[in-house]
Amino acid sequence: MRYLFSFYADAARIALQSILAHKLRAFLTLIGIIIGVAAVVVVGASVSGLNTYVTDKVAKLLGANHFMIARMAFQGHMDDEEFERRNRRNKRLNWDDYEWVLDHCTSCAEVGVEVGSGIDLKQDGIEFPGAIVFGVTSNMQDIEDKIIADGRFISPDEVQRSAYVCVLGSEIKDKFFPNGSALGRTLKVKGLPMEVVGVEEGRGSFFGDSLDRHIYIPASTHLQIFGRNGLQIHGKAGTRENFQPVIEDARMSMRVKHRLKGNEEDDFGLVDVESLNNQIDQFTGTIAAVVVPITLITLVVGGIVVMNIMLVSVTERTFEIGLRKAVGATRRQVLLQFLIESGMLCAFGGVMGLLVAWGVTTLITKLAAITMTITIGYIMLALIVSSVIGMIAGIYPAFKAARLNPIIALTKTT
Repeated sequence: MRYLFSFYADAARIALQSILAHKLRAFLTLIGIIIGVAAVVVVGASVSGLNTYVTDKVAKLLGANHFMIARMAFQGHMDDEEFERRNRRNKRLNWDDYEWVLDHCTSCAEVGVEVGSGIDLKQDGIEFPGAIVFGVTSNMQDIEDKIIADGRFISPDEVQRSAYVCVLGSEIKDKFFPNGSALGRTLKVKGLPMEVVGVEEGRGSFFGDSLDRHIYIPASTHLQIFGRNGLQIHGKAGTRENFQPVIEDARMSMRVKHRLKGNEEDDFGLVDVESLNNQIDQFTGTIAAVVVPITLITLVVGGIVVMNIMLVSVTERTFEIGLRKAVGATRRQVLLQFLIESGMLCAFGGVMGLLVAWGVTTLITKLAAITMTITIGYIMLALIVSSVIGMIAGIYPAFKAARLNPIIALTKTT
């Protein structure tokens, strides 16, 4: 055991001395490895950052432990034929469906309603196209984890009496009431005056669509103004642990309401945040599976450069190899000596590549305000692959060195 430790320690010391003796050549050799490791880590950080960005936006948009029942709600891709089949079969949801789920989904922490309609706003010569008016119950603030920056949200009493009140998204507030508070002021929706009772905190955009162009009014008021189309039932579980049982409870409540038999399909759609996050993970995982192997090609190119330099090193050190073999070094020891050197060379390149990747991701995060997350998985992948490539690149040069005849090698002085 002591002999092995002494051998590997000496081999590492000799390898380090050889690398430091030709610093510029070692650095130029490692450029390919540095770029390859940096590329792998930066791409991995971008994919992880994309996953984090989308997941955070979904959480802000939908809230935690949240599910939705709607006539045509679905996740993932659906072909035209299946869409038409569901469109013919699925029933439109009504207010009594909401009340039924509210009464019978005993495990649900919250059950609410939301229905949306697009509208162009115009008041006092100011136009705001592309706003979305959502009719909501008072508990949608809790279900979707909405944050009210000024004032309050819709109250249960206002939903019950179909009050003409509204809560504004930050963009709409800034457009119509740029100076001072909007509370107590009036905004016309489809020609009807709505008293502003609250302003939602800005939520930014989601894949180019602003989340701050929304207006919230009581659901009962919305149904009177826009008609009974597109009603959605929203629910929330108290904890993540009982999220799936709560979803099943709500689903069974709807099936009972629609009098569906055990073998009949649901005539409604149901989506939830957890499944959506799983789809996001699958999507970003697919991107990583395609892009990361492409970036690994740069590491292979770097490995070829390392192999070339190691062959030059073997040629330069022919006399040294012959002398070591003449005093008793075995083929295995010479082979391991050069493998350790090439592996150490690429490991240095891996560490330098990580530093470059950290600098690039930090710069992009600060300048472009894009979240980039360097994960331990990609760090380990880059370091392990670079070291393995170094070992593989050193096999042929090391094998060539180990096969040298010591008598012939000692005749080579350069």
